[in-house]
Amino acid sequence: MQRTGHITPDSLMSLEAYSKWRKAHKPEVIAHRKLRSVQLGEHINLQFESETTIRYQIQEMLRIEKIFEEEGILQEIEAYAPLVPDGSNWKATVMIEYTDANERKRELARLIGVEDRLFVEVDGQARVYAIADEDLDRENDEKTSAVHFVRFEFTPAMCAVIQAGGAVKLGCDHTHYPAHTQIPMETLASLAGDLK
Repeated sequence: MQRTGHITPDSLMSLEAYSKWRKAHKPEVIAHRKLRSVQLGEHINLQFESETTIRYQIQEMLRIEKIFEEEGILQEIEAYAPLVPDGSNWKATVMIEYTDANERKRELARLIGVEDRLFVEVDGQARVYAIADEDLDRENDEKTSAVHFVRFEFTPAMCAVIQAGGAVKLGCDHTHYPAHTQIPMETLASLAGDLK
């Protein structure tokens, strides 16, 4: 998959080329996604996005919807490209996961605002809270959404600590979901690559 730092229609594969590429490379993309996935507590999973994950998502949407005209391709790029980190941040898809439908409904009502209480704490630095759902609001007075899109914006000093291999904690200080975890070193190494 061509990595260019910028996703354009010309940098994407045709449906035929992608179909061939997908057969050979899907396991690599799944492994990359898994490496960049961090479980926070029992029910929240953060999938840290990269150009690779977003490029794959766009190609998958084009394949599933059989989109090959430029207007449709541009719409998919417009929808997903903002999720590619741009050098001073990490961007993630947040999934709140409850298998039981009744429990999910109850917990999504209790977890209103949880997306704003997610944080990253870089060793020796202040917490950085998530900037959530910049494209549209995903909660209402009754419940939050099971999926959110967040951005963690870092200072140059924080980027330097991350790139030097400093410890980084991911957490949540929502009243109904207090949780924190150390980001594993192999995941952190991948995420450090998103920073300039």
